[in-house]
Amino acid sequence: MADQKWRLEGWDTFGWHAYPIPGEYASEALAFAAAHQELEELERQQPTASSGGQAGIQDRVYVVGPGGQRYRVVPRPKVRRRRP
Repeated sequence: MADQKWRLEGWDTFGWHAYPIPGEYASEALAFAAAHQELEELERQQPTASSGGQAGIQDRVYVVGPGGQRYRVVPRPKVRRRRP
C-alpha cells in the first residue's frame, strides 16, 4: 500500500528553490492547518511590510498530497472588527 501521508513543502522565492518542511500528516485538513501555522511563522520571520508578503519575496508554503499533487496555501484573510 502506498504512503498516504500528507506533507508540507516550502518555496524560497529569493533563492528560487523548494525545501522540505518537517512533518507528516494523516489528512488533508491536518496538513492545511499546519501549513497555515507555517505561514503565520513566515509572517513573523519575513514581515509583509518588508518582504512584500505572498506577492513579494516572502517564502511560500505548499501542501503535498499522497500522490504528489501540490496545493499552494495562502494566508487566511484578516478579520476586521467594526467598532460599535
